Amino acid sequence: QVQLVESGGGLVQAGGSLRLSCVASGSIFRFRISTMAWYRQAPGKQRERVATILSGDNPNYADSVKGRFTISRDNAKNTVYLQINSLKPEDTAVYYCNQKPPTEPEYWGQGTQVTVSS
Repeated sequence: QVQLVESGGGLVQAGGSLRLSCVASGSIFRFRISTMAWYRQAPGKQRERVATILSGDNPNYADSVKGRFTISRDNAKNTVYLQINSLKPEDTAVYYCNQKPPTEPEYWGQGTQVTVSS
């Protein structure tokens, strides 16, 4: 069983920055071969994927966050990060970490709240 623990959320003014972290329990090998992703869910909206990073370190972003969000991973620490710059009120959401190993079901964290004030 894998546990994902997110941190780094909070209340920030528009234009500010945050760095979210997600630490995965379990083996370093499983983490290294997993696709990691960040999703978000705003009140009354569906959960959307905002950034993905493959085991080979190829990041991919939703159009709405390109140029402002940066996903990265540290395989030695079983950690994935999401750097969020130029925050907008519409970025307000609960941000979730997701881990998808190649031959296992996906795992979810409990989420971390990001609130952007205008």
